[in-house]
Amino acid sequence: MFDRLSDKLGKVFKKLKGHGKLTEANIQEALREVRLALLEADVHYKVAKTFIDRIRERALGQEVMTSLTPGQQVVKIVHDELAALLGGEAPRLELGGKTPVALMLVGLQGSGKTTTAAKLALYLKKQGRQPLLAPVDTQRPAAIEQLHRLGAEIGVDVYRSQPQQNPVALASEAMAAAVAKGHDVLLLDTAGRLHVDAPLMAELQAIKADVGPAEILLVADAMTGQDAVAVAQNFHEALDLTGVILTKVEGDARGGAALSMRTVVNKPIKFLGVGEKLDALEVFHPDRLASRILGMGDVLTLIEKAQDAFDADQAKELERKLRKETFTLEDFRDQLRQVRKMGSLDQLMGMIPGLNKIKGMKDMQPDEKELVRIEAIINSMTPAERANHVLIDGSRRRRIAKGSGVEVQDVNRLLKNFAMTQKMMKKMIQAGKKGGKRRFLPFGL
Repeated sequence: MFDRLSDKLGKVFKKLKGHGKLTEANIQEALREVRLALLEADVHYKVAKTFIDRIRERALGQEVMTSLTPGQQVVKIVHDELAALLGGEAPRLELGGKTPVALMLVGLQGSGKTTTAAKLALYLKKQGRQPLLAPVDTQRPAAIEQLHRLGAEIGVDVYRSQPQQNPVALASEAMAAAVAKGHDVLLLDTAGRLHVDAPLMAELQAIKADVGPAEILLVADAMTGQDAVAVAQNFHEALDLTGVILTKVEGDARGGAALSMRTVVNKPIKFLGVGEKLDALEVFHPDRLASRILGMGDVLTLIEKAQDAFDADQAKELERKLRKETFTLEDFRDQLRQVRKMGSLDQLMGMIPGLNKIKGMKDMQPDEKELVRIEAIINSMTPAERANHVLIDGSRRRRIAKGSGVEVQDVNRLLKNFAMTQKMMKKMIQAGKKGGKRRFLPFGL
């Protein structure tokens, strides 16, 4: 979402770092370019002005003008101010107090509210909570069925509501059901409209008064840009929002909504929807997002994703196989599956510091389908072939290609690359023994 903004800011900072000594004129020119980049990214003009004024005040101060590395110092100031603009510290959900705690999700139709409710339920389940999903959008039977289907997919209970039922009474009944069944969180998926209207707000206000939610979270579509900020203002005036969940940030939106919303509405962004899968929900960390925007990567999020995706016992078993040089195609397939669980390849690449600065790297578009193709090829092999790829002769390669729907050349390329990987691992193991190293990372990290 922030690729274009990152590119423009990167060019500005590269020019700044080229000056051995910065002058007021250099800094003013750079700040004009930063302001233009923000406006082109659809950042609210008042937010952009305030942001630039704060940077100018610090950049023209002693901390930059007397610094031995003034260009780097300006980048640090921009990073700090960007993190502050986005909210400073990572916000948390209010889940304390009397249980069950009600969380109310609101937003316009099409913002991804129902899917986000399921994503949030899965997130809470992983945190050891026992959520209950309640579809309160009784005007759309399809939304009720969608939430039941998603609830079954993630193993979370969904309250059985009926179309045309009174939404306020339904929310109250769902709360009673949560109490009776021992759930500690109630997630209310409320109704949406194509546009903000008085009947919708009246309905949501009545639900709020009846249930008393600890959180009222606006689900906003990042693709709508400044319209999302205007929608947030309307919902906040009517309901006093406690936070925002920004969806579809993996798309090609210009990013202005994320940078503007925290300041304009004065409510924190608590989560980011980063994909279509139900586990594609990230806790919002302002400092980490600031680092990503400035091309500094996001190692902490990358590590967290790896910890979630890779099983510790499997990692130990893989290490044992690497040491004994018994790493097979089946192990290779399992590692690919683990990497895919971490998220899309382009997102993972964006978290690696400095990768976007390597010449030609930005033009490389990771092919997610290639991983699917590789897995299909390995799945078309027999267990014996996966255990010992040397058994795969010409006729077997043709059979595997036919079974996986690829060309024989694709099978040949996979086997060649795997053989090279085995040789590389063998050299790493030998170098580790000579250097006294005793630990190995899971393949693919």
